[in-house]
Amino acid sequence: MQGHTLSLKVWDVYNNSSEATTDFIVSESAQIALDHVLNYPNPFTTHTTFMFEHNRPFVTMDVQVQIFTVSGKLIKTLSTHTTPSGYRFEGLDWDGLDDFGDRIGKGVYVYKLRIKTSDGDTADKFERLVVLR
Repeated sequence: MQGHTLSLKVWDVYNNSSEATTDFIVSESAQIALDHVLNYPNPFTTHTTFMFEHNRPFVTMDVQVQIFTVSGKLIKTLSTHTTPSGYRFEGLDWDGLDDFGDRIGKGVYVYKLRIKTSDGDTADKFERLVVLR
């Protein structure tokens, strides 16, 4: 998935000019695609935000992040329902607490980001995060 920017500058017959810019992504297929999946800051101590890029702006989607220990135990599930106005989602925050409200220990964890659009398309990706204490 490659992001592009198109900029136009035009003039009317009185030599008045106007400029416009639009960003777009060229995808290899019409299927939903995920790119630049990350959490910031990473590593973190008390708070991080999950973000990603996709190829379905203005499409309602469910976003779910599941955080696992390296041995595969699920410790936290975060989810939200959104209709992004662009190709970037930057808004799922996590305070570093597990599903029971306890602070997780320092170390490396794996997370799975899954998005599901209102028309039923899904995409997911695994990444890692590091907790410092």
